[in-house]
Amino acid sequence: MPRSLKKGPYVNERIINKIKDLKPGDKTVINVWDRSCTVTPEMVGFTLGVHNGKKHIPVYVVENMVGHKLGEFSFTRKFVGHGGKKAKETKK
Repeated sequence: MPRSLKKGPYVNERIINKIKDLKPGDKTVINVWDRSCTVTPEMVGFTLGVHNGKKHIPVYVVENMVGHKLGEFSFTRKFVGHGGKKAKETKK
């Protein structure tokens, strides 16, 4: 369920202030724990280290990500693969 239109998107002001302090094209990674923050056009072109519960995953923000949440680009679960006899046989 999206956030109410009258409230607007949730954006962490501290993240926006850190981005405004950087120069365009700066390669500095900004570590972010706020996965529920919405990606805004000001974030495009910067790299954010989004926390997945264990470590920060570097996410380079592009134009197509605007409107999505930061947590969508930093997965919290690692897919190992499906097991069973057939998987072992096809692996060989």
